Amino acid sequence: PGIPPDRLIQLCGGLEEREMSNQVLDTMDLERERGITIKAQSAALRYTSKDQDPHIFNLIDTPGHVDFSYEVSRSLAACEGALLVVDAAQGVEAQTVANCYSAIEQGLEILPVINKIDLPAADPEKVIKDINEIIGIDTNNATLISAKTGEGIELLMKQIVEFIPAPSGNVKDRLQALIIDSWFDRYVGVVSLLRIKNGVLSRGDRITVMSTANEYTVNSVGVFTPKSENRECLSAGEVGFVIAGIKDIYGAPVGGTITSTSNPSFSALSGFKTIQPRVFSGLYPSVSEDLEAFREALEKLKLNDASLYFEPENSSALGSGFRCGFLGMLHMEIVQERLEREYSLKLITTSPTVVYEVLTTGNEVLRIDNPDSLPEMSLVKEIREPIIKATILVPPAYIGNVIQLCQSRRGSQQRLQYLGRQVVLDYELPLAEVVLDFFDQLKSISKGYASFDYSFLRFQQNNLVRLDILVNREKVDAFSTILHRDKAHYQGRKIIERLTKLIPRQMFEVALQAVIGSKVIARGNVKPFRKNVTAKLYGGDVTRKKKLLEKQKKGKKRMKQFGVVEIPQEAFLAIMKKDIVQRGK
Repeated sequence: PGIPPDRLIQLCGGLEEREMSNQVLDTMDLERERGITIKAQSAALRYTSKDQDPHIFNLIDTPGHVDFSYEVSRSLAACEGALLVVDAAQGVEAQTVANCYSAIEQGLEILPVINKIDLPAADPEKVIKDINEIIGIDTNNATLISAKTGEGIELLMKQIVEFIPAPSGNVKDRLQALIIDSWFDRYVGVVSLLRIKNGVLSRGDRITVMSTANEYTVNSVGVFTPKSENRECLSAGEVGFVIAGIKDIYGAPVGGTITSTSNPSFSALSGFKTIQPRVFSGLYPSVSEDLEAFREALEKLKLNDASLYFEPENSSALGSGFRCGFLGMLHMEIVQERLEREYSLKLITTSPTVVYEVLTTGNEVLRIDNPDSLPEMSLVKEIREPIIKATILVPPAYIGNVIQLCQSRRGSQQRLQYLGRQVVLDYELPLAEVVLDFFDQLKSISKGYASFDYSFLRFQQNNLVRLDILVNREKVDAFSTILHRDKAHYQGRKIIERLTKLIPRQMFEVALQAVIGSKVIARGNVKPFRKNVTAKLYGGDVTRKKKLLEKQKKGKKRMKQFGVVEIPQEAFLAIMKKDIVQRGK
């Protein structure tokens, strides 16, 4: 095993040697393929120290990517302490800083752990100094480990016992259990992961979900070790699962409180703050008969992914589908891939967009997440775009590349500070410039060394326009996008160029236009098929030839007026490509 949770599970005997594998808590194929954690996973571990003291740990392995920070914040609410794992060669990353501050805000004890000390490039002393300077937490109890070789793991277990406090809570109090996560199992219904704050939850108990007032009978309770292991009861301080025959996927909402029906708690636990989606896109089944299956798949995924948002949407070009909200582009990619893999759906995705604030001439403020919902420009006083504060940590060698990238994305530098081996850059950037491919570009220009985290600041007025694409004079709503005026010409040209190659030739000429309001900024044509109507003529009067050509011309004109152009799926996918949506210079 090469990651700390795997080593801890192995040391505590959670799995036998033959059952161990790399990333043992990453159960999704997607997680293993991409080498990232997407879903937080828990394991109850039994540890007996050398002086024969038995301990039980509730371990939760959380994601690191900024798009999955909501998973982290939910998991932190169930914990007393956190292991801050930092790579001994790579050092502190921006997400590490953000997640560490979240843990501090929730009152957790932080234990720094320096991993990969076996690497030739490892410099644990400098990394400890970086943690001190960048994050500002006490590093006297930092533990050096190698999850690959197992070095330092035994010492880490001792440090956990010594520095991380035992869970608070009283088994004699009324039952209060926080729902950390839920997922749907086709055989048993909804399975909920709980942190028991107070009281005891036993098999056969009648329970009430406080937010919905629904009552259920507990069929089974247990823990993950990480294999599921049934128990008779779960007590205050434990993290485990409950199955209570809940068939309605909204029956046990994440962040809700479960209590006893016969002896209920007087108050619900504080739960989690709801998180607002940052990126929106239309998702449509490529086969209209799949719409109901698509709805069910989204509802089941929503149960397991509380940050996913969706509502029905109709498009004149793509038919019925759903407007979906995501925390970022990686989140969007993962959701789409899970829908296609786990539920065997084929989907078409429209260009992603962020939420804009629109001030109308009647001084009404609207929130727009779909370019097609933008009012007529004559009714719009100003369009405001979301601005974020981005924190980038990068080695000094790549600072020039990073500054250049941020400036090309309309960024405004707020801070540049050298801390240890890293440079900290704070930038204000439009969210629309970040969500598409900023993270990929940042990794590319820094050879993977730069890291990045961001938070929402405000909405700010800017010179924004809606770019529409007309096919045969008809607006295709799925191609509409809101962007900065300076980049509209470039993007319009690129879309038209690509569409001329992708839309099949018709019996009539198809005009393609990129427009802002009524002004055409780019155009192209799809050439028609042409039948040689004069082939049967053998010389003779030229007026006969002209007559036939004129007749063909009138027919084509009539076709052009009433003809319907089918736009292939490849055209929608091509518009999504990053080199188009990226930008114009």
